[in-house]
Amino acid sequence: MNLSELTFTRHAWVDAAPADVYRLVSDVSAIGRWSPNASDVAYDEGAGPEVGAWFSGHNRKGDKEWTSRSQVVRAEPGAAFAFVVGGAENGIVEWSWTLRAQGRGTVAEQSWRLLRTDPVLGTDLIGLRDYMAASAESTLTALAEWVAEQGSRPITTAGLA
Repeated sequence: MNLSELTFTRHAWVDAAPADVYRLVSDVSAIGRWSPNASDVAYDEGAGPEVGAWFSGHNRKGDKEWTSRSQVVRAEPGAAFAFVVGGAENGIVEWSWTLRAQGRGTVAEQSWRLLRTDPVLGTDLIGLRDYMAASAESTLTALAEWVAEQGSRPITTAGLA
């Protein structure tokens, strides 16, 4: 199978500046607030949104649940944030966020790219890609709605779990 088919990008407009959106998406502990599939995500002790940092998270797809380890591979405040599930050297999937200003807000793009096949992914890789694309759409929608609900309050992830 051609791995170039196993990628997607989805986007949404978010009513916040790119720097604010970056703070939200790079604070991996907040992803459970928006993602339908990830929870209990946290950087390793002493780590944060910088290239090389590791974090763990609880994932679910249907009735399957597992914990994954990911490594940050791109951290450009206000512009881009990316991580590789399984680590930069031998990872399976790359998730990335690209941010660009548009009007008073930000176009947030979330991308997913399969880096290599692995038995843990199962055999229906097109179905997996489509499932993850729907998850990304849900995440982006929830993020944009959450930011809109904040109104004029400062945008922060404090208190999110």
